[in-house]
Amino acid sequence: MIQNHLSLILGNRLGESSAVAEISKLRVGQVYAASVMYGYFLKRVDQRFQLEKTMKVLLNHQQDALEHDVKTSGTDGSYEAVESHPEAAPSGWAGGISPGGFGSGIKPSRLRSYVMGFDGETLQSYATIRSKEAVTLIEKHTEALFGRPEIMITPEGTTDTSKDEVVKISFAGLKRLVLEAVTFGSFLWDAEGYVDSRYRLVMN
Repeated sequence: MIQNHLSLILGNRLGESSAVAEISKLRVGQVYAASVMYGYFLKRVDQRFQLEKTMKVLLNHQQDALEHDVKTSGTDGSYEAVESHPEAAPSGWAGGISPGGFGSGIKPSRLRSYVMGFDGETLQSYATIRSKEAVTLIEKHTEALFGRPEIMITPEGTTDTSKDEVVKISFAGLKRLVLEAVTFGSFLWDAEGYVDSRYRLVMN
């Protein structure tokens, strides 16, 4: 699923390690923050997935469906499935980095098939950061790396980012940045759980 996330952001440029892109700091920061949240989401759903497998909660027909999804790719309706999945969100934040098309490079996996079986409410719940402390940490960490974005509100009520700095970054560098963010999000889930066991951060 991490490979899918990279494909959605970089598209056909995933293998172009030496190519360089010009992108605003705001966009890079958005991609980074989105990837942190994606890593957090992945660790959270994987924990539930592993627990259900261990406790044998998954019914036989669900197991068969998962295995069937893994073996089947390119089926009708794949666009709609990808569109509703959290993996799809960063493609818009990347400012058009992905030239391979929406959902390009998506590969089936057991975990992804499991997640696609969630209803909308469950998916939204698992994609939400549980504590305000974790949200603040993501914001502060992203701001420390990329600075505070210069965004102005025009008289028409739209946002003006014309003063935002444009940086050059190789696609290999952007890939490393995304992987670092996903890893950070995964560790954030663990750290939040550890602190919550002692200081009660999570209210739900």
